Amino acid sequence: MAIDEQVTGPTTHVDGEVDRAEFQALLEDWAAAIVANDADRISAFAEPDWQIVGTESGPSPLGAFLEVVRDGSLTHSEMTFEVLSVRRLGEVAVVVAHGTNRGRWQGEPFSADEWVSDVFVRRDGRWRCVLSALTPNAGA
Repeated sequence: MAIDEQVTGPTTHVDGEVDRAEFQALLEDWAAAIVANDADRISAFAEPDWQIVGTESGPSPLGAFLEVVRDGSLTHSEMTFEVLSVRRLGEVAVVVAHGTNRGRWQGEPFSADEWVSDVFVRRDGRWRCVLSALTPNAGA
């Protein structure tokens, strides 16, 4: 028995086209909510205790993210994702994607090319994000 099976139970690797397509669609829907700058739609994809971890500001809670969207300090005009891998451990999934986005932060334009690591939990038949970690794509 593998060590991860002893600690957490069986690990299911979800890397088939159907499974990747499910998370690709989910991330595209979430990106559409972010590009719409719609805080209520954005929050529907995340657990209330969601955190985003970026290189500039470190961990930030959902409330802080939604606040800067609501007050217009942060806007997005473009966001894309390419799901690279998905790993599921029961009702938890870890998704690694390549993402790009453009927008404005406090009136100044920005663009980002990043590796995105998202942790999702399945609740009431829906995947909701609990953590997003952003790593700049230094090779871009």
